[in-house]
Amino acid sequence: MTLTPLLRADPIVQIHAIAAMLALGIAVLMFTLPRGTPLHKRMGRVWVASMAVTALSSFGIWGFRLIGPFSPIHLLSAYVLYGLVGAVRAARQGRIAEHQAIMKSIVFWGLIVAGAFTFIPGRIMFSVVGGG
Repeated sequence: MTLTPLLRADPIVQIHAIAAMLALGIAVLMFTLPRGTPLHKRMGRVWVASMAVTALSSFGIWGFRLIGPFSPIHLLSAYVLYGLVGAVRAARQGRIAEHQAIMKSIVFWGLIVAGAFTFIPGRIMFSVVGGG
């Protein structure tokens, strides 16, 4: 494993990767900590911000183009942004089951599925984990 490919990447890629790794770490904690506590709410705000940065920064990354400068992964980014708004709104309105369902969906599609695509040969994270 080496961070060299990530350190040599464009700043937008670095921002995207750092925000995604932060979001992944917080997501793991959020699933293990009690729900509805002040800590949960504070960490949730940081998680929402990190996911928003992750999704927004993805629109500046065009390494894999299918439709103009965009790829199917960009659809996941749009979904994440839409979902974040819906999940926060649901939580604020007390619709906790809806909030939980949206957040779990964002973790699955926005972190796990989209993250899996970053480990395809030729991509930066594949080089980071594969050593070069």
